Amino acid sequence: MQKLNNRAESHLSSQVECELENLGKRAWVNQAYCGTPPPVHRSISTVYNPQPLFHSQLDSMGKVSAPNPYPAENSVMNQYHEKKSSGCCSFLLRGLWGTTLTKDTTENRELFVRTTLRELVVYIVFLVDMCLLTYGMTSSTTYYYTKVMTDLFVNAPSDSGVTFQSIGTMDDFWSYAQGPLLDGLYWTSWYNNQSLQTGTHSFIYYENMLLGVPRVRQLKVKNKSCKVHKDFEEEISDCFDVYNEKKEDDSSFGLINGTAWQYHTEKELKGSNHWGMLATYSGGGYYQDLALTKEESAGVLANLNNNLWLDHGTRAVFIDFSTYNANINLFCVIRLVVEFPATGGAIPSYQIRTVKLIRYITTWDYFIIGCEIVFCVFILYYIVEEILELRIHKLSYFKSIWNILDVVIIMLAIVAIVFNVFRTIKVDKLLGNLLKEPSIYADFEFLAFWQTQYNNMNAVNLFFAWIKIFKYISFNKTMTQLSSTLARCATDILGFAIMFFIVFFAYAQLGYLLFGTEVESFSTFHKCIDCRKHRYCGFIYFCSVETNPKLSNMFLAIINDTYSEVKEELASQKDDLQITDLIKQSYSKTFMKLKLKKEKISDVQKVLRSGSKELEFKDFRETLKEMGHADHEISAAFSKFDYDGNQILDKEEQETMKQELEEKRDALTMHTLHATLTKPI
Repeated sequence: MQKLNNRAESHLSSQVECELENLGKRAWVNQAYCGTPPPVHRSISTVYNPQPLFHSQLDSMGKVSAPNPYPAENSVMNQYHEKKSSGCCSFLLRGLWGTTLTKDTTENRELFVRTTLRELVVYIVFLVDMCLLTYGMTSSTTYYYTKVMTDLFVNAPSDSGVTFQSIGTMDDFWSYAQGPLLDGLYWTSWYNNQSLQTGTHSFIYYENMLLGVPRVRQLKVKNKSCKVHKDFEEEISDCFDVYNEKKEDDSSFGLINGTAWQYHTEKELKGSNHWGMLATYSGGGYYQDLALTKEESAGVLANLNNNLWLDHGTRAVFIDFSTYNANINLFCVIRLVVEFPATGGAIPSYQIRTVKLIRYITTWDYFIIGCEIVFCVFILYYIVEEILELRIHKLSYFKSIWNILDVVIIMLAIVAIVFNVFRTIKVDKLLGNLLKEPSIYADFEFLAFWQTQYNNMNAVNLFFAWIKIFKYISFNKTMTQLSSTLARCATDILGFAIMFFIVFFAYAQLGYLLFGTEVESFSTFHKCIDCRKHRYCGFIYFCSVETNPKLSNMFLAIINDTYSEVKEELASQKDDLQITDLIKQSYSKTFMKLKLKKEKISDVQKVLRSGSKELEFKDFRETLKEMGHADHEISAAFSKFDYDGNQILDKEEQETMKQELEEKRDALTMHTLHATLTKPI
C-alpha cells in the first residue's frame, strides 16, 4: 500500500499549486505531493462535503476601510456588540436585523458590502409588495368612470342650452337643476321606454346605482353683515358680506318648517369643510333631500324655486350624491358647487371622486389581502430594525437623511394601515344603514375625501420607497456620484433658492397688483404667473419675467460644476470592493473547492485500485491519513461501505464504493464545467 504514496503527477496545475502555496497556513497541504512540513492540525472535510479550505486573494480586500456614516461611534458599536455577544436572542437579532448600522463594518469592507446586499434583497421584496398594494387599489377604468359622469352632469345642456359649467345666475342654476340634473339622476327605463325593472332604484347609464337620495344644501350670510357708506344708506338698506363662517346666517326663513328652511350645524349634518373657489365653507347650512323618483324630486325643486329658497344672502349651493358600479367595484362620489359671490353672478365648480371603498371581492382582491399581511410583517420588521439602530446610535441616528427617510416611510405606512381598517369599518356601517333605509342621503363625501388623501399618501410613500434604493446602492462608485453631488452642492443650492424665491415672489406681487383686476390668472396671489394682458405694463412684465430662465441656468450650472468635481475625485480614488469582486471571489472559491473535492475522491480511488481483494481498515486509514485526511472522515467513509462491520472491504464492497465515487466525480466534473462556462468576465 505504501506505493500509493508516491503519486504520479499532481492533478492540480502548476498555477493552482502556486496559488495554494501563496495562500498561507489556511490552505490545504498534501504531503504526498511535495516535501512540505506537516501542516498545523485542523479538521479536513470529508471527501464528499469538504469545508472551505482557503481564502482567495480577494479576501484581503475586506480590510479596506468602508465608509462609516458614524465614525465617532465605533466604540459605542464595539461596546454594544460586546454586551450582545452571547445568547439566543442576540444571535436572532444579529441574524434577522443585521444591518450596516447594527454591525461594526468599519474595518471590513467585504462585510459592509455583503450586509448591504442582504438589506437590498430584503428591501426589494418589500418594495415589490408595496407596489402590488398601491397598484392593486387603482383601476384603469377609474378615469373612464369619472369621464362619463363629468359628461353627464357637467357638460350636458338643458333645453335652453345651459350646462353646469355655464351657470352664471340663480336663474341658470334652477334651469340646470330642473333639467340636466334630474335627467341625469333618474334612469328607470331603457332607451325604448321599456322598464329597467329595478324598482325605485335608479341605474345611471343602466350600470351605476344611485345610492340613497341626492342632497341640496346652501349656506347664507346675515343681512347687515357689512356696512353701507352713509352716502348710500337711504338707497341701499341691505348689505350681505362675502362668506365668512362667523357671518353665517343661522336663522329660519321662508316657509319656516322643513329642513330646507331651518339651519343645521356641521355637527348635526356630520359634514366637513369644503374649499371652494372663493372661500372655505362649513359643513352646515340649510338642506333638502330629494326623492327616489324623478317626479317627486321635480316637485321638491319646484317648491324651493317658487318660495325663493335662494336669495341675496346665498353664498354657496352644494349638490351631493353617490353612485356605485358593481361591474368594476367602484364608487363615484359627486359634489357640484355653485358659489354666489357678493359681486353677483355665479361661479360653478365640481368634484368627482372615483374611489374603491369595498376592497375584497375578486380573487385578485384576496391576493391583495395576502400582500397586506406581508406588508404589515415588513413594517413590524423595519420598526424593530430602526429601534435597534436608534438604541445604538442615539440622536446621531437622525444625522443621516436616509434614516429620516426610513422613519417617514414607516410612519406613513402605519397611517395607511390604520386608515385601511377605519375605512373598512366605516363603509360597512354606511352600507348597512343605507340598506335599512334606502330613502336616506348616503354621505360618502367624507370617506371619498380621505380615500383620495390616502391614495395620494400612498403615492408619495411609494415615491420615497423607490428613492430609498439609493441608500443600498450608494456603496457603488457610480451610484455614489448622485448622492455625493447633491450633498456637496446643498449649501450653494440653498443660497440660490433664497435668491430665486425673492425674485419669484417679487414678480408674483407685481403681477397681482398690475393685472389682478383684468386677468383671471392674476386674480389671486397664487395665480400670478405666466400671463400678460395689459397693453404696456404687460409687455414690460413679460420681458422681465424672461430673466427667470437665466436663474434656472444658474441652478443647473451649480449642479454641473459640483458633479464634475465629484466625478474627478472618484476617478482618482482607489477602487473599493465592488459587487463584481464579490461575484468573482465567490466563483474562485467555488471553482477551487470543486477541484479540491475531486482530488479527495482521487485519493480514495487510488487506494481502491491497489488490486487487493480485501482492503483492511488499518491500511486504508494509514494511506489516506498520510495524504492529509482526518481520522473521523476516514472512518466515516470506510464504515459507509463496510456493510458487515468486519473492518474489511471485500471485493463487492469495494466495487460499490468505486461506483459511487465515480458518480460523485462525474457530477463534480459537470459542476466544474458549468462554473467555467459561467465564469464572470
